[in-house]
Amino acid sequence: MFQGLTIVLAFACVIPLIAILIYIIKAGIGKINWNFITNVEKPVGEIGGGIAHALVGSMLVILVASVIAIPIGILCGIFLSENRKSKLAYWSRLSVDILQGVPSIVIGIVAYIWLVKPFGYSAISGSIALAIMMFPIIIRSTEETLKMLPDTLREAGFALGMPFHRVVLKIIVPCGISGILSGVMLSVARIAGETAPLLFTAFGYQFLSVNMTKPMETLPHLIFKYAITPYKDWQDLAWGASCILLIWVLLLNILTKIITRRWKVQL
Repeated sequence: MFQGLTIVLAFACVIPLIAILIYIIKAGIGKINWNFITNVEKPVGEIGGGIAHALVGSMLVILVASVIAIPIGILCGIFLSENRKSKLAYWSRLSVDILQGVPSIVIGIVAYIWLVKPFGYSAISGSIALAIMMFPIIIRSTEETLKMLPDTLREAGFALGMPFHRVVLKIIVPCGISGILSGVMLSVARIAGETAPLLFTAFGYQFLSVNMTKPMETLPHLIFKYAITPYKDWQDLAWGASCILLIWVLLLNILTKIITRRWKVQL
């Protein structure tokens, strides 16, 4: 009886997810077409419009955030893995754990104070805010992956006369690359749908732009902006954009699961 109750409750957790997926796909899939993907938004009252500017903006913002967060996060994870008992590693690990629990809107406010107030709204400030959100996921996944590797790998490298940095870069990191990549993909999926930091930083822009020093539209901000309007055409665009964003995040999570399954160390 207890086993049956556990199974029922476990599957009950999936029901809200299935309901959300069905509702968004049903409401948004019919709005998606070629013009929807390739056009920018139209003024109120004009039929048509699309999300091309938001798609390009989201890709650029996430790309720049990844360029900032991935190298720093991996290097920090390597440091924590190789210096497990030092005081600096302890306080760094504690800081990472605290940063992981900071709400996204708080990070957006901090980025607004640090970057937007002195320099103005820009896509680069949004990327920095998202990069801060990526740090904990990448750092912890890298650290936990490298901690799983046996110490004999390091000992073999040192026995061959390799310096420490070559042991790490040529032996340790390649052996744990699958786990590191899964953490990177998970962090990208985590920030793909974030809206709060972008409200305070990238702000939004109704035209197609690739200038990272100026405001730029993104999919989460566009959905927020369209969904709260009283205009039916814009609400339809919000549902279509929601469907695309949902599919995007779903594919990223599936890719993460595939990479995780290949998380094997060949000795």
